[in-house]
Amino acid sequence: FQTLTPARLWGTHPPMPTKRAATSPTRRMGSPAIRPSVPNEEKLRQAKYVVGGFGLVIVLWMILSPLGSGRMTAMRYKRYGKPDLSVASWNIAAINNNPFEYWITHSDAAYNQLMTDVQNFINSPSDKDVAVNTVFTDTMFAELAADMKRVGWDKTGGVAATEALWKKEFRVRKIIAEFMKDATLGDKRLASMPDRTTNTILTADGVVYRPTVINCYQGDLGTIRKWWEQWRRFIFSTTIKMGSNEASASNKEISSLLIPIKRAKYPALSKEEEEISIPLQTMAGAIFDAILVHIVNTVAQTRWQGLRKEMCEALNLKKTEHTLGIISTTYADTDIFFLQEVAKEFITTARKEPRLAQFEVVVPTELGKRDQNSVIFLNRNIFNAATVDTSPTEAVWDALKSAGGKVPVATGDIVAISVADHRGVLHLLASFHGDTNGLATIPVMRAVATVHRNMALPHKLVFGLDANTYEKATPGKTQDVLEFAAAYRRELYTSVWGDVPNPKNYTTFNARTYLQPQLNKAARKDELTSKGDVNPKDFILFSPTDYSVQRTWKDNTGHRKYVEGMVFPTLDFPSDHGVLSAVLSKSSLK
Repeated sequence: FQTLTPARLWGTHPPMPTKRAATSPTRRMGSPAIRPSVPNEEKLRQAKYVVGGFGLVIVLWMILSPLGSGRMTAMRYKRYGKPDLSVASWNIAAINNNPFEYWITHSDAAYNQLMTDVQNFINSPSDKDVAVNTVFTDTMFAELAADMKRVGWDKTGGVAATEALWKKEFRVRKIIAEFMKDATLGDKRLASMPDRTTNTILTADGVVYRPTVINCYQGDLGTIRKWWEQWRRFIFSTTIKMGSNEASASNKEISSLLIPIKRAKYPALSKEEEEISIPLQTMAGAIFDAILVHIVNTVAQTRWQGLRKEMCEALNLKKTEHTLGIISTTYADTDIFFLQEVAKEFITTARKEPRLAQFEVVVPTELGKRDQNSVIFLNRNIFNAATVDTSPTEAVWDALKSAGGKVPVATGDIVAISVADHRGVLHLLASFHGDTNGLATIPVMRAVATVHRNMALPHKLVFGLDANTYEKATPGKTQDVLEFAAAYRRELYTSVWGDVPNPKNYTTFNARTYLQPQLNKAARKDELTSKGDVNPKDFILFSPTDYSVQRTWKDNTGHRKYVEGMVFPTLDFPSDHGVLSAVLSKSSLK
């Protein structure tokens, strides 16, 4: 733009406009003025103005529009090379169904009051710890039993046996001490299993929600009676279309989605309980939902549903929109963006998003059944999308199998590609989401290293991953972050955190609340750090002979800023992992 001086645009200094010839003073009144002929030289000057103006418009378009500036970047890179590489990695998953499951940072004091009041209700119920049958009444159980018999669950006496357990023990249990806090119910999965199968269901016609506090159900749950009518109708009188599309969809009743609980997997379950596990878990699930409705309406009847709606909008219903908004604004200039735990719907939306037109969205050849996939966004201005080769993904899987041992990796967790930039330099890029305990991280990293070493042509490796590493690991159960660092150093790699990362350099900070089925994992407000997931989990690896780190930063706000000690997600930042970003420069090492 600096070269477009007036002299360069016109060939000389800008021409001055010429004066028009004066009108003859002797012409008659009312006669038309005579326009003098324009000299050829002036016509040429006017044409130069037009051409110059048109050229200026093109230059401004090239600078200001995403497509134009992208073409300038690509042309400049092809000619001069790119001095550095902007990379980022982000596990974008967070809350899936329950907006209340994790503590969030919320500006509304009513949210913090609600969560504190629920916490206090469960931890110190005092006289509020009433018998189950005062919340989920005998009449409600009788209606439940009739519904279970109607759908055929009493052919082997399962409903009758469940009714006997209701009368003998469940109806007189205390709602907090003997039900919500009963560890054996958790070990048997009697409340969490029906929640898992019916909480939020993706159908051919869209998403449907069980009437409960812990999802994004939109109906009015302001009283137990209102909740119970909607709950019964949903479980026993609702038919949905299950399938990926209209053609393959089949009709199913919600009640048919409940699955038996197997004693082989959950040994706390007795043989008799296993035989009646469907009606038994249905009763336990109904009691659990009833108690939650009772608690929130006791502590915040006029506010909780409004808060939940707001949180569902930000964290669930518009999560894809908010995530893409952060990428397309704050990180629009990124050259390689590694993403983890990406849903199919997110991939489809990203490919249609005009603000992300500069990115090629690369996904695994086969997406995972859990809908948690690793993905790579490639900036087309830097990389030649036509050269993308996804065969390294299969090579990584083959290397894992060859190494032996059982590694907790699922389809979709790994994507690895070969791609050339516009100067023909080859890169091996990989994105990976580790298991919760991080035990797959080192085996997968070694498999990627094996593929890297065995490539026929030299490739520069850049590897973004949610390593699920821990500051204080339990040997054999969770992956220690320093042990992981030692492993990648043995493969002659380093990370954007250096050879020896600081174990206290956290990229996650989340903790479960008391509004979720696993109360043994709940953290009080003053236990967020001690019981929360506060760990250094996210990494970008590379070879120190290819790159050196110019700058590294993390972000839990969406604005390239990380607030230490803040739980997230927030209403503005929809993930429970921070964004990890770095600028890599060409290395001086050989």
